Amino acid sequence: MTAPAATAEAPPARSLRGAASPALIQFGIVAVALVIAFGVLGAAQFINALTLGAIYALVAIGYTMVYGIIELINFAHGDVFMVGTFVSLSFLTSLGFSGAVTDPVLLVVLLVAVFAFTMIVMGLVGVLIERTAYRPLRNAPRLAPLITAIGVSFILQNIVQIFYGPFQTNSPQIFPTDWFITIGDVQIPVLSIFIVTVAVGMMIGLQLFIGRTRLGRAMRSTALDRDAAALMGVNINRTIAITFFIGSALAGAAGVTYGLQYGVTRFDLGFQAGLKAFTAAVLGGIGNQVGAALGGFIIGFIEVAAVAFGYGRWGPAVVFGVLVIVLVFRPAGLLGQQVGERA
Repeated sequence: MTAPAATAEAPPARSLRGAASPALIQFGIVAVALVIAFGVLGAAQFINALTLGAIYALVAIGYTMVYGIIELINFAHGDVFMVGTFVSLSFLTSLGFSGAVTDPVLLVVLLVAVFAFTMIVMGLVGVLIERTAYRPLRNAPRLAPLITAIGVSFILQNIVQIFYGPFQTNSPQIFPTDWFITIGDVQIPVLSIFIVTVAVGMMIGLQLFIGRTRLGRAMRSTALDRDAAALMGVNINRTIAITFFIGSALAGAAGVTYGLQYGVTRFDLGFQAGLKAFTAAVLGGIGNQVGAALGGFIIGFIEVAAVAFGYGRWGPAVVFGVLVIVLVFRPAGLLGQQVGERA
């Protein structure tokens, strides 16, 4: 009787070893790709690509979170990011700041304040959009909320136009752009380190929140089967609202980092940024947060590489060309899993 029991325990051990190997392979592929990108682009452009990719990744995660839980392609999400740039701009200018802050203590306080304020405001905007525009159409045919999302996008653009006009607006770059860390012959902007660190930190925090908290479990169960989750006592409306809050807050954080990095914004910024972030989410695997982040970094590297080699105008074409090639061989995206339609 003892021998068969030992034999029954063996398959799970092999299964665990087999499950670990794909993650190691993916990590190895990413590491090799980063080394190659560093060698091809050089240190300066490599850092620029990481910075741009971090911004795209933050926006893309919001796309994939909303799709994962209610299967809605929220085309208004790019404009939530755009509004976030103006919210941070307004917050800083209202306090009287228009340039770099060289006092480290004051700079830290300001950064914490602008991130907290912008993320909370944009999170509430996301909840408002979900409550007024999407919740009444939750059981409608899929085309209805999709068209509504496009309408919300235009509404946000026109609201910003009313207050700021159709022109490019300068955003206060409170983080000094002349701070560098020198490693050998390479000068790394401290701002780039800050943006990438903030973005990666938020991504890790999101993964821990989804994986280890009660609300995170509610979000995962709702994404898996909304009706079954409701029968188990999950408050579906609250869970979806929290998802919109988190996704929109991350878009607000991306808006802050964009203003710090580039110092300008305009009312139609959300269309291009949202399109690229949505492409990143599809490239990485729609509904997969890690995949969306990976897709954002990939698009950042592609765009910077195109500019570095003198083909900046062809950057979007290369991005979508890569997307088409990936979807031909991996229809669910790089890290997505092919699943059947929900009953």
